[in-house]
Amino acid sequence: MRCVIAHFPFDLIKSEVEQSMSGITPEPVTGVAVTIGRRVYPVMQVGEVITRQNRRDFTAGEMRRALTRLGFTCHDAPPPAPAPRADEGALGW
Repeated sequence: MRCVIAHFPFDLIKSEVEQSMSGITPEPVTGVAVTIGRRVYPVMQVGEVITRQNRRDFTAGEMRRALTRLGFTCHDAPPPAPAPRADEGALGW
């Protein structure tokens, strides 16, 4: 599939994206994420690997559109779990 990311044209193939990401350890997800195989990656990390461009050169929206068109599942990061609150009685106050 041909797409434009950061004003540069790319011919992306789903199997090539999967192969490129196969040995990469996923970073913690804080924004938009994509599921590739059994792993969940930030779309910016995937974009950096497959385009070999700096993350500042493209947007998460560009990558989300391109990866969705390739057939990957993109989703927002789950909200962080609230920190457990210490009970005042447990602290002895």
